[in-house]
Amino acid sequence: MAQTNSEAGAWVNPNHPSAPRKAPITEVGVLGWLRANLFSGIGNTILTLISLAIIYFVFVGLGRWVFFEAFWTPVWVNAKLFATGVYPTANLFQPAIVLAVISLLFGLSAGQWGSIMRTVAIGLAALLLLLAILPLGRNAQITLAGSLILLIAGYIFTLRTNINDTILAVAWFLSIPFALVMLKGGVTFGHTDLCFVGACVSSNVYGGFMLTVLLTVVGITFSFPLGVLLALGRRSSLPVVKWFSIAYIETIRGVPLITLLFMGMIMLPLFLPANMENPPGVTRVMVAVTMFSAAYLAENVRGGLQSISKGQWEAADALGLNNYQKLTMIILPQALRAVIPAIVGLFIGLFKDTSLVALVGLTDLLGIAKSVIQQPEWIKVAGGVTSEVYVFIAVIYFIFSYGMSWASRQLETQLGVGRR
Repeated sequence: MAQTNSEAGAWVNPNHPSAPRKAPITEVGVLGWLRANLFSGIGNTILTLISLAIIYFVFVGLGRWVFFEAFWTPVWVNAKLFATGVYPTANLFQPAIVLAVISLLFGLSAGQWGSIMRTVAIGLAALLLLLAILPLGRNAQITLAGSLILLIAGYIFTLRTNINDTILAVAWFLSIPFALVMLKGGVTFGHTDLCFVGACVSSNVYGGFMLTVLLTVVGITFSFPLGVLLALGRRSSLPVVKWFSIAYIETIRGVPLITLLFMGMIMLPLFLPANMENPPGVTRVMVAVTMFSAAYLAENVRGGLQSISKGQWEAADALGLNNYQKLTMIILPQALRAVIPAIVGLFIGLFKDTSLVALVGLTDLLGIAKSVIQQPEWIKVAGGVTSEVYVFIAVIYFIFSYGMSWASRQLETQLGVGRR
């Protein structure tokens, strides 16, 4: 017996049901998402319209200022100053070599190890391409383009040829001393400088973004193992080790970074042998930054160690592992995985806190910005160039801080952090 479809007003055979109808266009796709998330009610609709109006006026005003009103000439004219400070122009090939070698290592690592290294290499390649397009000068553009080519070539090479992981790891380990030697242009033995290109470059002339990155990389590289050791020491059963670690961590965390910077500049030579030459200001700041970062990282790692259940330790004991094997193969990998967000947050803070070195006489990126603003030819410009210069360095800080945060999220996703 046939039945009536009240909606269609037609006769329908129950043995042959009609085809399913499509969902209303306002319930799926873009329109469905907009209706569900932005216009789901009167209140949400009003808030959406107000927000859109605010965003419109902000972006229109900002775009008008950036593209039509702002005076960006001081930034492009002082591109070298922002990049390397007063580093001698004749020796700029030395930091260029360092950038090329690091780019090549990232390319080789991306092809060999993949995973997070490939993600970071892609970000670095995009940054090099962007900077190579900007009007930073012919030499700078050639250097950046060459580094990009080396990164891509290294990636392609390792896709076709396998490299021993140990060799690549050793190359990364040696990259920091290589960079320090190359930037200086030689090595120092006692009171004698052995320079392989003319005269050695004093570290006192390091500046700009190069100094900011150098302090950040050195601080991260040396504070990480020190912080892990302090975290393990704080949980040690040996009273001397435990209380020394506690005293160090609580003392350093009890004072601001600027205090350590001033103490490093003034008091570090007091702890060195009498016949030893006083280290340059950059070295003193590196020591202070490393000490400060290690104390905070130790507490982050200790939190990760406390998150490991007792059963993990007992399982390691049941397998017959010694203490070193338990820590390196079972405990630390899980502990560090659990605190990746906190550790990366600390490193981002360290990158931004390097701006404080301007208070102890070093000309990092912020110090260069202040000197550019005070150049006589720009003071005469109507309104000065304060806004343009500070917006420029703010964008630089944001790009690299967001880059580290983005790489951290990629690593967390690959390791399954926060998922069971």
